[in-house]
Amino acid sequence: MNNHHIFGIRHHGPGSALALRQALEELDPDILLVEGPPDGNAILHWLNHPQMILPTAVLIYRPDRPQSAAYYPYTKFSPETQAIRFALERNRPVRFADLPQKYLMAAQTRPSLPGQELFQTLAEATGYRSYEEWWNLAIEQRRDSTAVFEAVMELMAALRQESPPEENQEADGLLWAARREASMRQAIREAIAEGYRRVAFVCGAWHAPALRNLSTIQEDRELLNDLPEVEVEATWVPWTYGRLAMHSGYGAGILSPGWYDHLWTRGLADDSVRDTAAGWLAQVSALLRDQGFSASPANVIEALRLAEALAALRGLPFPGLPELNEAVIAVLCGGDQTQMDLIRRKLIVGERMGMVPPDTPMVPLACDLLRLQKELELFPEPEPLPLKLDLRQEVDLARSHLLHRLRLLGIPWGEPGRMRGQTNMAIENWTLQWQPDFPVRIIEASLWGNTVAEAATAWVDDAADRTRKLVELTGLLDRVILADLPQAVAAIVARIEDESAVSSDIPHMMAALPPLARVLRYGSARQIDQQTLQKIVDSLLTRICIGLPSTCAAMDDEPAQKMADQLSSVTAVVHTLRDPEQASQWHDALLATLKQSSLHGILDGRISRILLDDDALTAEAAARRMEGALRRSSSAALSPDQAAQSAAWLDGFLAGSELLLIHDRRLWALLDGFINELPADRFLQILPLLRRVFSGYSEAARRQLQEQAQAVQDSPLREMPVYAGFDHERAEAVLPLIKEILGE
Repeated sequence: MNNHHIFGIRHHGPGSALALRQALEELDPDILLVEGPPDGNAILHWLNHPQMILPTAVLIYRPDRPQSAAYYPYTKFSPETQAIRFALERNRPVRFADLPQKYLMAAQTRPSLPGQELFQTLAEATGYRSYEEWWNLAIEQRRDSTAVFEAVMELMAALRQESPPEENQEADGLLWAARREASMRQAIREAIAEGYRRVAFVCGAWHAPALRNLSTIQEDRELLNDLPEVEVEATWVPWTYGRLAMHSGYGAGILSPGWYDHLWTRGLADDSVRDTAAGWLAQVSALLRDQGFSASPANVIEALRLAEALAALRGLPFPGLPELNEAVIAVLCGGDQTQMDLIRRKLIVGERMGMVPPDTPMVPLACDLLRLQKELELFPEPEPLPLKLDLRQEVDLARSHLLHRLRLLGIPWGEPGRMRGQTNMAIENWTLQWQPDFPVRIIEASLWGNTVAEAATAWVDDAADRTRKLVELTGLLDRVILADLPQAVAAIVARIEDESAVSSDIPHMMAALPPLARVLRYGSARQIDQQTLQKIVDSLLTRICIGLPSTCAAMDDEPAQKMADQLSSVTAVVHTLRDPEQASQWHDALLATLKQSSLHGILDGRISRILLDDDALTAEAAARRMEGALRRSSSAALSPDQAAQSAAWLDGFLAGSELLLIHDRRLWALLDGFINELPADRFLQILPLLRRVFSGYSEAARRQLQEQAQAVQDSPLREMPVYAGFDHERAEAVLPLIKEILGE
């Protein structure tokens, strides 16, 4: 008498799950073995917990290397879920039976599985376009027939015989695949040896034929003998349908978990396949109406008729998802692919995310995060959600601290952003999206502490000790202030003091200054003592001003461009600090830098512009510097380097001036006056430089500048800009002719 029964299924297949449930009811097995990691047997019973909301996954990981992890997802329509719950509901023993992950992780390998091409060939041979379509219609949309398992067994046996030999590079993967099946057979033998008379084994269909013959005892022992192993642990983690669809392919996942959910919860329970299709189209129309699109009951009826007609034309007994999709896009979406993408994301794949019971075994850090999520009413969701926080509110401030601390730990649950035009620094805008791999990151971060605050502080302390770059330390301080970690702040400030005292790298100090200024700006809202930080900022700015002129001398193009950007950043810091003495000190340093004979053109132009904007340089003086920088362009022997330096000066002076040139009359007058004063031949020589500079402006900005220039030129009352060197007598001499031309 055969006392073990093999049920080959498709992972996460609703039809397989229904047929399996019926078969188990008939067989009433003494013990149930399920393909899965034996390392997780101790937590298997949690699958039947009333607070376990699927989809979830068994997570097997190495405590010493949490990034080495394996996931085993389960949905309510997974055959494995139904098998395990069948056993748990009847108090029957149930076990995972596969090669333990402690061996696979020690070997750092993954067993090979058959290629998709093999199954695609099968589908095409039977007249279907894809294996997914054939399997759905043949298996997953069936309502009865437990005899399907014998048919699947015969089919997979034939496919295994026809399977082409794999490439040599996959030999190791094939060996481990053989070890997996040897371990499954060994689990069956152990159950029989324990006295169980009706052993049921649920596994992926591909493995089913390999588990019928249990006589390969010696071969299996040799395959499993002396395998290296590592320590592993197991827990349950939330999963999502989106992540399930990403792991698509035979034996790994499905392309349309939302559709399978519909088949399981409603479709397979309906009286007819027509009810299944109608129910799906009703969900589609409801979604479209919720999003503001037109989708009437008449449209639903027409789409149903079209789907049934397509199925009949293709010789199918009833419409599947491909036919329904074609009907939806033609009738309900009007051919609009955007609406179809919405349906695919919201329904075909689905946005469902599971939850694990709060008392599920997990690391202390995960427990603390779960507590904070409940306390702050921030709950994980798989789809991006906007969150606006007012830091003046206690709860919102605590939420901000949590999100910033998690980002320090490498768990970017929230992505910070800033609304366009926002000036209120007490408001933070976030986008929240929970990723299924965050539980592993939490486990990785747990080595730093048992609470989010402790772990973040310990991580920052370690990062500060390892960091030797001042700019990285100040950037870290900026993040730590936002995370509200007072102990870590003190440690970083001490490190910044140490590094700034010995640093002689002026660009390095300039890069380090803006984060410190942001910290000072946030200080009052974040309740941070600013005295020490202000002292560091004052010291850095003084040393930058002293060393700036010599640092800027004789720079090449790339360093000069970086320095120009840093000059603008430090200027923004000076504006933020609003200290007249610091502003005067900075302007003196910039003026001293302008005296450098070997100053790069882009630096000369940028400094001239900064001083002009701050009223530390007159418009006449700026015009003279522009004329001096571009005078070389009139030389017949102009070298490529001289031309580049002239263009660099203009680039530095006009950088970021798209809107300013349009709205700042002084800047417009300065540039307009200079160009109008040029003789025609010299203007033609400078024209390529001007084109080079303005080519970096947006098309809209160039159009506005052109319209403004044309408007000024066409105006009979054009006001000539104030320009150094402007000859009023010569201008008055041509006025009679201009009036005559204008008809005045």
